[in-house]
Amino acid sequence: MIQRIPRTLRLLALLCAVLALALAQLATGSTASAAETLAAVLGHADQLTAQIVHDLRMPRMLVGAGAGMCLGMAGVVLQAVLRNPLASPDVTGVGSGAVLGAVAATLIGGDFAAPTRMILVAVVGGTLGGAVLWLVAMRAGTDPVRLVVIGVMVSAAFSGGSMVLLTARPQLTGSMAQWLIGSLNGRTWAHWSALWPWLLTAAVAGLLVSAVIQLLSVDDDHGHAVGLAISPWRSAVLLIAVVLTAVAIASVGAMAFVGLLAPHAARALFGADLRFALPAAGMLGAAAVCGADVVAQTVTSWAADPSRAGVPTGAVTAVLGAVVLIRVARRSSTTGGN
Repeated sequence: MIQRIPRTLRLLALLCAVLALALAQLATGSTASAAETLAAVLGHADQLTAQIVHDLRMPRMLVGAGAGMCLGMAGVVLQAVLRNPLASPDVTGVGSGAVLGAVAATLIGGDFAAPTRMILVAVVGGTLGGAVLWLVAMRAGTDPVRLVVIGVMVSAAFSGGSMVLLTARPQLTGSMAQWLIGSLNGRTWAHWSALWPWLLTAAVAGLLVSAVIQLLSVDDDHGHAVGLAISPWRSAVLLIAVVLTAVAIASVGAMAFVGLLAPHAARALFGADLRFALPAAGMLGAAAVCGADVVAQTVTSWAADPSRAGVPTGAVTAVLGAVVLIRVARRSSTTGGN
């Protein structure tokens, strides 16, 4: 039924849903009600409420949505280029490499802990993680299952490196652990200022080369037949995915499953045409993070001591993502059994 609706209208409807979730996230919290938040947005609130909404909630919402967009689009690119529906920043070494970079930047401190510098270090870590996966895969072959296994092993190795760094400065464990779990706590306008230029540049680049990504998703022979230089283009496109992943992780940490599930949902709604699937995955990723943060803040407000840091958003995406994967796996096994 939904396939009969023009894809442009579907994109607009999805955009409206994302905006609704973003507004719900903006209105969630213990210090200002939804009505007070709306009044602050319209410029009719008292100074304290306006400051809470503008300085705390708005950058949290924007950074979360921006990071979700990055992860959703990165997942689409990785799944297309690696020709693997299970590929995502979580299991390709790119995400864990970026986490290692963010943890290292936090450990070093100083200018490296600033959002702009941290993104650069995370990009280096993500590139290293992706390069290790690709080099190992070239030797072992590109079978989808084998590639996932190798990716999990590479990710585990880089995650182990992050844990080693955590033990070096145990007094910073709380601040560095957010990169391993994913959290929107403490996001500021500085984080948004560091995130949006990278997001915009990488998203535009991905859309401009969407036809190339489409060719790479088929097979190398098809690309050679139309005169495409496979290796250089594959490296360039993978770099786009690395940048998107690193920017997201350097901003909010590892949001589990967002980069895996958003691309599948986008293809279910819009098909394999990346001109629509790519922006749709970005919006679905933004919706996932915004919705998860609403849940995280609501659960935190129910806690006995809401003054604590509360439930991290990444924990919610991990739980919800695991539930969705279990349901999909059960449905697939039932279908296969019939």
